[in-house]
Amino acid sequence: GRINAAGGVLGRKLELFSYDDASDANKANAFTRRLILQDQVDAIIGASTTGSTMAMIPQIEGAKIPNISLAAGSVIVEPVKPMVFKMPHSDRMAAQKVLDDMKKRGFNSFALLSDTGGFGKSGRTETTKIAAAMGMTIAQDEQYGDKDTDMTPQLTKIKSSRAQAILVFGTGQAAAVIARNYQQLAMKQPLYMTHSQASLEFVHIAGNAAEGIRMPSPALLIAQDLPESDKQKMVCLAYTKVYQDRFKTDVSTFGGYAYDGLLMLVDAIKRAGSSDREKVRAAIEATHGFVGVSGIYNMSSTDHMGLDTSAFRMVEVSNGAFKEVH
Repeated sequence: GRINAAGGVLGRKLELFSYDDASDANKANAFTRRLILQDQVDAIIGASTTGSTMAMIPQIEGAKIPNISLAAGSVIVEPVKPMVFKMPHSDRMAAQKVLDDMKKRGFNSFALLSDTGGFGKSGRTETTKIAAAMGMTIAQDEQYGDKDTDMTPQLTKIKSSRAQAILVFGTGQAAAVIARNYQQLAMKQPLYMTHSQASLEFVHIAGNAAEGIRMPSPALLIAQDLPESDKQKMVCLAYTKVYQDRFKTDVSTFGGYAYDGLLMLVDAIKRAGSSDREKVRAAIEATHGFVGVSGIYNMSSTDHMGLDTSAFRMVEVSNGAFKEVH
């Protein structure tokens, strides 16, 4: 709305075609076909899950249409696919950030609890690789389904294992169930989650069971506390204000990825001076120093995510809010 009110892009108003795939890869596939053939869009932003994005990629590459995914799996951009870019920090970066923090606290062995969806599977693979490279041991390797309503069996095994900490790798509501089960079992091993829980919505759902949980997060959730010298501070605060005034609800990192994706696309179209698909694709790939709410992006022909671990802050839930831990 604001972009069109300011005259649109290259003198044309942006037209939005929006479909909800309900995290269903088959629906995502069908909607992608409709966007390409019927709506004849210039670019596609989405999907927001790794499974849906992977299902869309063959059509996107076939039609040679620029795509900015809002999902986190490393597999989306590795190997690099010419038309496909992604905004969220990858599962590998999340694993790296968490394991670095564990190491800093003197932990060498941990438990991994991952879901069986695309993000959890890919995250489990990446975590295993990084742990091996860092000389850390996965003392207990457990999995769960994202619709499971009780993770007590897995957590009971972890509780009596040699694990010094726990990393939960998965999306959706199940993480809040895990937090509550963890609290019920009075577990002492520090609990870590990933950036897919980096939202106040997770804290509201998990209630006081969320207290003390650590996770990597974009700067957006702690924008208020950032030093004035931080390049992302003003961008994050401005987005937070607009979002909360409009939707009357807490800002979320998931919305932040979509916001960054749209602005990056608009920026690329302006630099390309055209909505020609190949020119726009090349312009996205040439994006450098783009300050978003999720990080500062530097794309290249070998990197279609453009973020490094410095785009993550380690945060801890404290009194129902996120605080950065240094």
